[in-house]
Amino acid sequence: MNEYHIPVLLEQSLEGLAIKPDGIYIDTTFGGGGHAKEILNRLDDKGHLFVFDQDEDAVANLWEDDRMTLIISNFRYVQRWMKYYNVEGKVDGLLADLGVSSHQFDDPQRGFSYRYDEQLDMRMNRQQKLTAADILNTYSVDQLQEMFSSYGEVTNSKTLAQQIVKARMSSPINTTGQLVSIAEQVMRGQKMRYLSQLFQALRIEINDEMNALKDLLRGAEEVLKPGGRLVVISYHSLEDRLVKRFFKTGNFEGEQDTDFFGKRSAKWKVITKNPVEAGVEEQKVNVRSRSGKLRAAEKA
Repeated sequence: MNEYHIPVLLEQSLEGLAIKPDGIYIDTTFGGGGHAKEILNRLDDKGHLFVFDQDEDAVANLWEDDRMTLIISNFRYVQRWMKYYNVEGKVDGLLADLGVSSHQFDDPQRGFSYRYDEQLDMRMNRQQKLTAADILNTYSVDQLQEMFSSYGEVTNSKTLAQQIVKARMSSPINTTGQLVSIAEQVMRGQKMRYLSQLFQALRIEINDEMNALKDLLRGAEEVLKPGGRLVVISYHSLEDRLVKRFFKTGNFEGEQDTDFFGKRSAKWKVITKNPVEAGVEEQKVNVRSRSGKLRAAEKA
């Protein structure tokens, strides 16, 4: 099976969703359709699955099924779309497998990977105008440093940012190969790890992934019915922290809401006390699963 179609933490995702045959479900990251196919296998004729993907390439993986509706959109607009389909507050479960699909990494023209020398693109939604190259050629040293530090946890983010600004004064940085060459001049530690952190930071920034996740979580709270399940698979410590805090406190700051009498107002019942991770066998088969962390909660 092509890795594009290998769903991460499949059984754990299905268990977290606790699927009802006649329920309404959402897969906010359709990708290769791996999770979606298994969710549909557990639905009867009354059940329905809405699938989101902002990458138009995902349409090629769609198959005919009257119980499934594809929405080409960023999942941050989930509440808007469920309102449009008149199912807001009626959804039984929502699954979000965050990050980039293996297909996007493996397509050289998308510019997600340092393995190929291609245009620096990295847009999940190719309708948007801003590309990774635009960021590298316009951001200030401080902006670049903050991005590399926060989203990539690059140890020498300031030095890297200064090197990029210095290099672009000679000629614009337009390809992944150019960026790799610049990074190699100041690189610390293991090369693949360093480049992975650098490219990850750029990808998160260009696609506004952290804010999109916040919008998704807020939206999930509105579209799910009481007792509805929310399952999130994240691949970055910042993402996982946001999900953990949201489940525990209902906000992203981690501050517990209390009423006038000091009583906690729990919006979620946490299903996974600790994040669920892929076993050794799954990690061997699917490299992408190695950094995956699954958290699940039930709407109070």
